[in-house]
Amino acid sequence: MSTRTAIVTGASRGFGRATAIALVNAGVHVIGVARDRERLDAVRDEAGAEFTPIAADAADPVTAGHLIDTYRPDILILNAGAQPLLRPLHQYSWETFSHNWEVDVRHVFNWTREALLAPLDPGSVVVAVSSGAALQGSAVGGGYSGAKATILFMTGFAAEESNREKLGIRFVTAVPGLNAGTTLGHTAATAHAQREGVPLAHFLQRLDPTLTPERVGQQIAALSTGSEFDSGAYRITTNGPTPVS
Repeated sequence: MSTRTAIVTGASRGFGRATAIALVNAGVHVIGVARDRERLDAVRDEAGAEFTPIAADAADPVTAGHLIDTYRPDILILNAGAQPLLRPLHQYSWETFSHNWEVDVRHVFNWTREALLAPLDPGSVVVAVSSGAALQGSAVGGGYSGAKATILFMTGFAAEESNREKLGIRFVTAVPGLNAGTTLGHTAATAHAQREGVPLAHFLQRLDPTLTPERVGQQIAALSTGSEFDSGAYRITTNGPTPVS
């Protein structure tokens, strides 16, 4: 029987699915949250009984408050997010440009707020998953880069509040780069290749094929369970989590 409990949002696919499975393999009971129950059930089939699927909208503040009150997790992985349109700036409307703010940022804000208000127990860890786009931008990502940068800042602000109030909650941001092994990553790679006028295969050669979603998930899980990670943000790299300077 697991003695630690994690909530992973966006657990039905991509990095969230990989992180949930890595945590179960590390002996953690995982509450996996996503809207697609069928995909969540497929994760449970792979991960086993220590994965509990919850079909819900992770961006809903009621979901965040209810699940934190119910399960009292000591690990919280905030991975959920929307897939942006991928097009040049002038081809967005404000509504499409701001979509990731309304989903990704709002989701992290709601869960972070609830973690501080509860508060989670001392020694708990909150990992917010950002993106390399937060550090270098993307000309075809609309508001995506800014949204992911705000998540990076917001998690740092939460860490400051935890320290000020002596809550003992560790907040850290994981910053994975473009990864063609996820649906979003492959779509983004295709859009960037088209913008540069190069074949997709040529663009994909720039990416590290060994940094699979499974390895990314293992590193995100390690950030939440390892006591050696004392920086506020880490790039996810082939050589393991590397502090963002």
